[in-house]
Amino acid sequence: MNIALIAHDAKKELMVQFCIAYCGILSRHTLCATGTTGNLVAEATGLKITRFLSGEQGGDQQIASRIGCNEIDMVLFFRDPLTAKPNEPNDMNILRLCDMHNIPIATNIATGEVLIHGLDRGDLDWRIYSR
Repeated sequence: MNIALIAHDAKKELMVQFCIAYCGILSRHTLCATGTTGNLVAEATGLKITRFLSGEQGGDQQIASRIGCNEIDMVLFFRDPLTAKPNEPNDMNILRLCDMHNIPIATNIATGEVLIHGLDRGDLDWRIYSR
């Protein structure tokens, strides 16, 4: 499975802790991330992560283009709902594209936990056949 990791600044440490906790599961998949999030997670976990530009520089748009081409199977996008973001239209685009292509997306740690356990059980294997 191809999994994208994105985290707003206030949620980056949470993403790192999440990836440390589920490093064993994540290591069996292909990971990509926006630049800063990818760097932090890779340093903390040793996971191999394809890193795009930082979100502010267009990394979220790079991931969105892969979602649009159905090249991503799951998105972990830990969002900060309390802080206004100048690139919020890009965030909405990612959500819209995931909806259009039936790509599971977690926008918080609660749904992240559900998706990661489902991934481990094979509940998301249908994505492999829908490409």
